[in-house]
Amino acid sequence: MPYPQLLTAEEKLAQGKAGLNIPTIIVICGSTRFMDAMADADRELTWAGHIVVKPGCNMKQLDPLWADEAEAEAGKVRLDGLHRAKIRLADEVLVVGPYIGDSTRAEIAYARELGKPVRFTHPEVDPAEEPR
Repeated sequence: MPYPQLLTAEEKLAQGKAGLNIPTIIVICGSTRFMDAMADADRELTWAGHIVVKPGCNMKQLDPLWADEAEAEAGKVRLDGLHRAKIRLADEVLVVGPYIGDSTRAEIAYARELGKPVRFTHPEVDPAEEPR
């Protein structure tokens, strides 16, 4: 008698969310220069019944938390890791804004490697659609 296949961590997470009747989780990605547009998307998606996660720190704005240059660099590394965890947790990704920088491009590639659906508020900036 063959042994049953063990579930992957992703399958366990999906089963757990389904068993708890967790709504679709959408992570918002994009440049923090579009934080206002991210807040708009968050509000609309939340109103539609989704759980939304997005960047919580805009390091382009002055703040005592990242005023020290060394702490700011360490914080950026932590925030990048945290955002990747948000991508792993999410069911899909929404990229907000008409511009894709290197960080967002890496997040899109990561989400696609994980098999997450990726949508864009501005589909013309989808790196998959760019000429090679």
